[in-house]
Amino acid sequence: MSKISFCALGGLGENGKNMYVIEVDKKIFILDAGLKNPSFDLYGIDAVIPDITHLLENKDRIQGIFLSHGHDDFIGAVPELLKEINVGVFGTHFTMSLVEHALSEAGMNIADYRLYRINASKVLKFGNVSVHFYSTSHSIPESLGIAIKTEDGALVYAPDFTFASNTDPRYQTSFGNIIEIAKDGVLALFSESLGAVNIGRASNDYQLIHHVNEILQSSKRVIFSMFSTELQRIQKIVNLCVQNNRKVAIIGKKAQKTINIAMSEGYLHIPEENLVTLKYMTEENRNDDENLAVIITGIRHEPYYTLQRMCNGVDRLIEIKEDDNIIIISQPTTGTEIMAQKTTSLLHRHNAKVTVIPKSMLMSSHADSEDLKILYNILKPKYVIPIVGEYRHQYMQKRICLEAGFKEENVILLDNGTKITFENGKLLSTQEKVQVGDVLVDGSFVGDINEVVLKDREMLSQDGILLVATSIDARLKKIVAGPTVVLKGFMVGETAEEVSSAVETITENIIDDYFKKRYIDWSDLKNKLKEAINKEVFRMTKKNPIIMVTLIDVESKKE
Repeated sequence: MSKISFCALGGLGENGKNMYVIEVDKKIFILDAGLKNPSFDLYGIDAVIPDITHLLENKDRIQGIFLSHGHDDFIGAVPELLKEINVGVFGTHFTMSLVEHALSEAGMNIADYRLYRINASKVLKFGNVSVHFYSTSHSIPESLGIAIKTEDGALVYAPDFTFASNTDPRYQTSFGNIIEIAKDGVLALFSESLGAVNIGRASNDYQLIHHVNEILQSSKRVIFSMFSTELQRIQKIVNLCVQNNRKVAIIGKKAQKTINIAMSEGYLHIPEENLVTLKYMTEENRNDDENLAVIITGIRHEPYYTLQRMCNGVDRLIEIKEDDNIIIISQPTTGTEIMAQKTTSLLHRHNAKVTVIPKSMLMSSHADSEDLKILYNILKPKYVIPIVGEYRHQYMQKRICLEAGFKEENVILLDNGTKITFENGKLLSTQEKVQVGDVLVDGSFVGDINEVVLKDREMLSQDGILLVATSIDARLKKIVAGPTVVLKGFMVGETAEEVSSAVETITENIIDDYFKKRYIDWSDLKNKLKEAINKEVFRMTKKNPIIMVTLIDVESKKE
């Protein structure tokens, strides 16, 4: 009999940062390694990844990293993980192509890492444990579910899937594999929860296709706004444009990695005679042909930001005109709702025809209650552990489980870091805790951004910065140049002049007073200046800018 444990290092009670750890008889299997997009209050942070301390403490027992699909919330932390733990990584061809690109962008040599391309029929053996796969339907091609088979039954990991019917085999579910996995019994199912709250969503894209087709037939230039992660939907829009004899251009700077890989690897097809590459606008070239369809792609806020640039006349490829028809298919993600609303208002201000495709018309790429119940019926798991999503999503899946006939004690809601253990096929009542948390990624720097830095960034964003530079001859004890005061980001006009004048006076008085001492303690002098300037600026403006004092010791000529 086996001793099995499970914990999440990220992905529970949050959107993104998915990383799950299954341990079978001392063998550790890592399922996905994703990032999370930063919230609005994390100033200057590019991404958030899981704390991998638990993995570092047990790195010798790790068998590999097994990837379900190529979205950043599931593979975005792979480069940082591999920098610390160089183990084998397993994923489909498309997923591994995205991983290789991410490693190259991080300045890592792909040849130094063990990257294995597998498909849904592959079976990997690790002693008495085997890892099986099955294809799933999702918005990105070659997505997988993963099953770890043990002596006590299978552990099935089912993130981001639907049971929607698809004609493209790269988006189809391999039901035969799922049935095969279920034959020897399923101890636990770890299934996604994001779609559990979906009510009234379309079960296919027929409405969307019909609506878009009508617009393409009756409009001049058409501009689509879409997320680059929705490759299957982008292909459908491309197909419609081709059917309507449209030239197609895809733009989106940061999104091009996914799009370019998809096109070069044959996962996104645009006939050569329809594909155009837009050139920078000139007096002769405005990129406004009536048969042109432009697809703006990106992640999170990027499609909206690009549309705003086009409205404001600062984009170098497209300028929005009155007879343009804008079709917004990308629904705003958490934190981008305000930008989406502003973008729509700006488009209307430019008299463009705007069509916002409602969420109800878009087929979800996440399992709803019926999809989950079908999976439960096929696998018949003993336990269900809802994963992927906020706590409300996990709780909603628990409700669905209870409706499907599971006992409450067999549906387990967990938090990140809570480790549950099965022994001889039974869940133990005791739970352990492992270290979890957020690691902040700021450009090329990982994990070294503390609360002080973030607080400074918050102050910079709200109250600005005040710089004071003074040159002093410490030997003659006199001010040689300055004080020079520079204000950035919080005051203009007459008030700025008054603040600058007051700061200059304070600086001169404190330095002159300090000259009466025998020695100059530069650190103490700086602190006194900062404290006095901060008090005076707050008195005058009710603002707390960051105060930066620079004292330069120079040797001046004696008079």
